[in-house]
Amino acid sequence: MAPRVLVSDELSETAVQIFRDRGVDVDFQPKLGKDKEKLAEIIGNYDGLAIRSATKATEKLIAAATNLKVIGRAGIGVDNVDIPAASRRGIIVMNTPFGNSITTAEHAIALMFAVARQLPAADTSTQAGKWEKSKFMGVEITGKVLGVIGAGNIGGIVCKKAIGLGMHVIAYDPFLSAERAQEMGVEKVELDDLLARADFITLHVPMTDKTRGILGKEALAKTKKGVRIINCARGGLVDEAALAEAIKSGHVAGAGFDVFEVEPATESPLFGLPNVVCTPHLGASTTEAQENVALQVAEQMSDYLVKGAVSNAINMPSITAEEAPILKPFIRLADVLGAFVGQVTESAIKEIEILYDGATASMNTKALTSAVLAGLIRPQVADVNMVSAPVMIKEKGVILSEVKRDKSGVFDGYIRLTVKTENQTRSIAGTVFSDGKPRFIQIKGINLDADVGNHMVYITNTDVPGMIGFIGTTLGEAGVNIANFQLGRDKQGGDAIALLYVDAAVSEDVLNKLRANPAIRQIKPLVFNVD
Repeated sequence: MAPRVLVSDELSETAVQIFRDRGVDVDFQPKLGKDKEKLAEIIGNYDGLAIRSATKATEKLIAAATNLKVIGRAGIGVDNVDIPAASRRGIIVMNTPFGNSITTAEHAIALMFAVARQLPAADTSTQAGKWEKSKFMGVEITGKVLGVIGAGNIGGIVCKKAIGLGMHVIAYDPFLSAERAQEMGVEKVELDDLLARADFITLHVPMTDKTRGILGKEALAKTKKGVRIINCARGGLVDEAALAEAIKSGHVAGAGFDVFEVEPATESPLFGLPNVVCTPHLGASTTEAQENVALQVAEQMSDYLVKGAVSNAINMPSITAEEAPILKPFIRLADVLGAFVGQVTESAIKEIEILYDGATASMNTKALTSAVLAGLIRPQVADVNMVSAPVMIKEKGVILSEVKRDKSGVFDGYIRLTVKTENQTRSIAGTVFSDGKPRFIQIKGINLDADVGNHMVYITNTDVPGMIGFIGTTLGEAGVNIANFQLGRDKQGGDAIALLYVDAAVSEDVLNKLRANPAIRQIKPLVFNVD
């Protein structure tokens, strides 16, 4: 029986035909995504779901999708897909990470021009029969400083185009190395420096806990007077109310927004303000981009459903069916090793070394390395996957090396990840035991044996008496249950670490109580997806 795919958002007829040509029974209902009840009623009849942004693949919908094997998102953003819920149900989530990069970058440049020369307001005035030439005094873009927040795929294209326009480009991106910045012809800066110097600011970062509200009231107050702000990335990166006040006060000269905190945006504090240009999330809305991502998602889903091939998957590595049983637990190990370092490292990464020891050296290390990199980047870029992660690392100029060696210790095989930044080196090693679960076996050169849980707390401290009691008592008084508590030190009175596996996330108030102890140097709450 041929696999069945439901297309619940607008895809081109050419894309729909790809499914048919490859032996997939496709049901094309492009308006269905807006009808949540009807969609949930019939979703159980399909093996695949092809969507854009209108369809919301929520936990409730996924629970009703009893036969669903793959969700394909035509586009890069997967905000409308509950990835953890899909993963728990064994549903692969695919996206098309690079199909609309040029289009979105061009839209950001277009908005920058529109704001610089007040084009929409001037057009409206002129077509109303007025001739208000002196009213619409603009500014040149040539010679101005463009601050790019996020110099990845789309941000990198914006940088290149802005340099071609004669702008001086400065960029803030924790993953951008100094060497890569030099290659791109941009100046790498910290966020506060960018805010103080930029004549135009454009955002090209995903929505994560770290980037949400990155341009809030305090950040906007640090910007240069007369700055113009462009956002074609994600709504919520900029505090719209705070920006509106800054525009009203005259501190910010204008803004161009394609994305909003609530979409569809029927109202916003920015609407109606002078020299604010707003568009209805058109970043990917060109004929070329829409066709490219539609064709790509149809090809990817068809290849998986018919041949079992996996590409551009958010929650599954690109591996063969023969490798899967052996490789799967080590893929999970690689991901959590990367996720550990990604969550505790805040400065720009310059070098990555991945050591495969013993049995792991003979595995598909390309897939394992991709999993390490995806875990490493995910705290900053939520929708990264094992296909896009290596590309992103390469684009940022990070030096990546793999080392393979024969068994050298007590474990049949293990993986060690070492990351170097401007001012420090971090290292963590792990293995998989017979139960198939990942274990941390070494951190900072200190040996331990730690289970990996969904919620953990990592502590570095000076080795002094009473630390176990202090940590345990503080967490106990806060009602935090410790499932596993692992300790290690390099020498008596030297550096020590503690890794706690807890039943739930630890609040910031409790973490601050722990930080009050002078022997504690660093505390990091960690989140892993190991269910």
